[in-house]
Amino acid sequence: MNNAELDSILKRARLPAIPEESLALFPRRIVGQLKRPSLPAPRRRNFWPRLAWAGSLVACLILAFAMGHWHGRTQTEAVLANNSLANLKLIRETMAMFPQRVRAIVQDDQGLKLVLSDNADVPVSAPLYIHICDGKHCSSVVTFSGQEILMAGQKVTVLEDASGGIILEGNKFIWSSTERVRADGAWKIQVKNLGLTAM
Repeated sequence: MNNAELDSILKRARLPAIPEESLALFPRRIVGQLKRPSLPAPRRRNFWPRLAWAGSLVACLILAFAMGHWHGRTQTEAVLANNSLANLKLIRETMAMFPQRVRAIVQDDQGLKLVLSDNADVPVSAPLYIHICDGKHCSSVVTFSGQEILMAGQKVTVLEDASGGIILEGNKFIWSSTERVRADGAWKIQVKNLGLTAM
């Protein structure tokens, strides 16, 4: 199709007839549409208040954990400060007097006791401080990993794991300072590696 043919088709075409009624109503429709209230804009959700609450909750949980951890450490340090077994000089001198024979130094209701091995067969390791309370009686022990001692009326094997955690194992219980394994709920146990090297 060329331009001349297109021109002839357009000249022959008629404009559509618009009824008179539509022409009269058209302006009213436009004005009515303009006056009609627009649809409310979609409400945007504000996440800041929820985010602030979540952040506050997390901060409170961290603070509670830190305070509990700090309280546990200060409680252990208070027990150590009031206990003569925490005296590193006493431990060094005792180990020097009985080289590789000190199995345990025990302090309980009956006083201070020294538990010695018949032979010099106690392995060289750092002394471990253990404080056990059963509600009525408390006892403290300085001993070494691998030793079997009598605490709270039970034979207990004391072990230190590779990460420095202390494990207490008896006939009817097991307790660990690093894992979620705990002893009977009536016992309160505190432990600390005193960091000396046995002589």
